[in-house]
Amino acid sequence: MELNAYRIMWLFVFFDLPTETKKDRRNASGFRNNLLKDGFSMMQYSVYVRHCASGESADVHEKRIHNLLPPLGKVSVLRITDKQFGNILNFWGKAEVPKAPQPTQLELF
Repeated sequence: MELNAYRIMWLFVFFDLPTETKKDRRNASGFRNNLLKDGFSMMQYSVYVRHCASGESADVHEKRIHNLLPPLGKVSVLRITDKQFGNILNFWGKAEVPKAPQPTQLELF
């Protein structure tokens, strides 16, 4: 199977979770920690991103997110292709920040 920038996917998870009570904070922290355990990286506060080698892999991680949802708050998931991800511009203040290096792809024969 040939890998290309239209088959490789990226998942973004955006969330706004309540933190008023100790239980809310525990749920929000648990959700973030579970995203990290599932291979997501924090891009910004409440925005996490993960590389997926295929649409099928993205499906698996979307289902995991669904199973990890906290009882309250809003969570959104966005799937984009590697080609689209390559067009992201990152700025830190007025200076452009270099893009993070792409994960290496391991091919098994």
